[in-house]
Amino acid sequence: MKSQIFEISPDNLTFEIIQDILENEVKLRLSEKSERLILKSKQFLDEKLAESKKPLYGINTGFGALCDIEISKNDLSKLQENLVISHACNVGPEVPSDVVKLMLLLKIHALSKGNSAVQLITVQRIIDLFNNNILPVVCEQGSLGASGDLAPLAMLFLPLLGLGEVNFEGKRTEAKDVLKSFGWEAVKLEAKEGLALLNGTQFMGAFGVYTLLKTFRIIDQSDVIGALSLDAFNGLIEPFMENIQRIRPHKGQAVTAANFRFILSGSEILDGKKEHIQDPYSFRCIPQVHGAVKDAVNYVAGVFEIEINSVTDNPTVFPDEDQIVSGGNFHGEPLALSLDFLAMALSELGSISERRTYRLIAGERGLPEFLVAKPGLNSGFMIPQYAAASIVSQSKQLCTPASVDSIPSSNEQEDHVSMGGNAATKGLKVVLNTEKILAIELYNAAQAMDFRKPLKTSVFLEEFLKEYRKTVAFVKHDVLMYKGINKTVEFLNNTKIKRLAIK
Repeated sequence: MKSQIFEISPDNLTFEIIQDILENEVKLRLSEKSERLILKSKQFLDEKLAESKKPLYGINTGFGALCDIEISKNDLSKLQENLVISHACNVGPEVPSDVVKLMLLLKIHALSKGNSAVQLITVQRIIDLFNNNILPVVCEQGSLGASGDLAPLAMLFLPLLGLGEVNFEGKRTEAKDVLKSFGWEAVKLEAKEGLALLNGTQFMGAFGVYTLLKTFRIIDQSDVIGALSLDAFNGLIEPFMENIQRIRPHKGQAVTAANFRFILSGSEILDGKKEHIQDPYSFRCIPQVHGAVKDAVNYVAGVFEIEINSVTDNPTVFPDEDQIVSGGNFHGEPLALSLDFLAMALSELGSISERRTYRLIAGERGLPEFLVAKPGLNSGFMIPQYAAASIVSQSKQLCTPASVDSIPSSNEQEDHVSMGGNAATKGLKVVLNTEKILAIELYNAAQAMDFRKPLKTSVFLEEFLKEYRKTVAFVKHDVLMYKGINKTVEFLNNTKIKRLAIK
């Protein structure tokens, strides 16, 4: 069966396109339009360089604080090669493989717009790496998010020169050996190409897109899990009524309340007589909290949709306007601020989830203490709540904003930086934490719901529970709880909610 092909062009990428490319191992190729734009910008730069009597930053000068040092024409290729080699000082844990693929994809797309003056072979070789799943070894630490993501992007593109390491066919291998096995020559970089590859926000951008793709899934799941907890707790539907949302019309709040009304429609438990007149805030204020998180996520997604369709290297060339402009599109401030915001929003989603878990094990409203038939002899669900509390606390610590920090570099030439790289890596940690916290809530809520039998919840939730119970069993006595939590995380990773009232 032939692989799917996606044609890279200057047209906008969307989250849906990117998710399809990742999930279905779609291959890439350049459109004819992008080939023309790339060739045109390269020809324009070559002509300018041949006729120019003045220095052009990063093209025939040094970089950063060395921008006033002119470089001879004979050394322009070596200048670009040295740039990549000297900047490849990325350290720490390895970046997930899907994030590395996204970095390659986003850089290919940025270069396809024809403002970067790179060789066509350079872009094609990056596409070759992507299509053959040859993933450069990139690490988490080293980017200031200012002149773009210099260190991680240098690591990403060392293999073009036959340097560095790649992950290929399940092994970490020297890049030169993989290039040799494919019969590929190392790319000889020409004027400006090193800068075009290293300047840019593709490390921050890739992390942000990857985090958002996970976030879109768990946002929907959080409403389903929250609704299951609400019904298991014998909670009230009144806080989710449409008229309450109408008089405080935040979009996310209204969407959340509508989702809950839809998910819980027809529940026997919900329709039963209640002895209580109010629920704790972790239930009653779900529309306000989940809704605010949705609004935050939508804002951040909008920022990233602009960014992944932008040109962020420097200098940039404008052949039609006969200009080469040195600017600051590589600065990661829009992403750094948004990633910090996203981390805080997701941390709150985890925080309110853990509080619902706590109420389910507290022995309230007819549920047994710690959700087990013989508490005392059995500890039941006592300790999963501990785990959730620990993870919530860690997420709060990770929410210290990276974007408020700036440490000057390059002899004060780069005197304000975004720290967007750090915002990006910790943002992913927070979303992964939130996923675990929601998994613990689901583990508890499903257990609690079984104690409500023979009463049934809604048709929607009964179907959801039926699927969940294929993976995770009811707990009759003390078992290895970490296995149930891990299986629940796996269940959520493989479950997409397709039938909510409003997205």
